[in-house]
Amino acid sequence: MRLVVSKGFIRRTLQWAQYVLIACAVLLLGYCAYALGDSWVYQRRQSRDLDLLRAASFDLPRAESSAANAVRAAAMRGLIGRLEIPRLLLSVVVVEGTSRTNLRRVVGHIPGTALPGQPGNVGLAGHRDSFFRPLKDLRVKDEIRFSTPAGDFNYEVESLRVVDPDDVGVLAPSEGNVLTMVTCYPFYFVGPAPKRWIVRARQVVR
Repeated sequence: MRLVVSKGFIRRTLQWAQYVLIACAVLLLGYCAYALGDSWVYQRRQSRDLDLLRAASFDLPRAESSAANAVRAAAMRGLIGRLEIPRLLLSVVVVEGTSRTNLRRVVGHIPGTALPGQPGNVGLAGHRDSFFRPLKDLRVKDEIRFSTPAGDFNYEVESLRVVDPDDVGVLAPSEGNVLTMVTCYPFYFVGPAPKRWIVRARQVVR
C-alpha cells in the first residue's frame, strides 16, 4: 500500500513547526533576559546593603532607620562581601550558600569553609558561564580583593589547576589564610563539565 502525502499537508506542517520553533526561541530569550535582569537588580541591592553594613561596622555616622533596616535584612540574607579581581575587571557580590538561585545571581560562599579574615580556607563557587568565566584568564601573582563588613582582605594567586569533581581536598582546612575559588572546567564545554578549575590564593598584607 502506497502512502501519499499532499504538498499542502507538508506545507502546513512546516509552517506549524516554524511557529513552534519561533515560540521556543522567544521563551528562551525571555528567560535569559529575566535571569540577567534579576541578577543585575540583586547585585545592585546587595552591593548597596554591603556599603551600609561596612559603614555601620566602621562606626560612621548613624544611618537612618530605613538604612538600619536594610543592614539587618542584608545580614539575614547571608551577605558575605564583594570579590574583585582588578586585572580582569571582575567585581561580584558574594553571599552564603551555593544554591542554584544564589549561583545564578552571585558567587556563593561554600558552607563549612572559613570566612575572610579567619584562619583557614575560604571557599567560593561560581558558574563558568557567568561570573567566574574571567577566571580562565587568571594568572599566578594576580591580585584579588575581598571587601566585607569586617574589613578589606587582599590575596595573591599562587596556583591554578584542574581536578576531578570528587576531589574535595581542595577545600580542606588550611593553617594559613587562603582563598579557593571553584568553577566547572572546561569553560566552553557543552553540557555538564567533567572537571573543576581550582584557583588558590594566599592572603597578603598590603
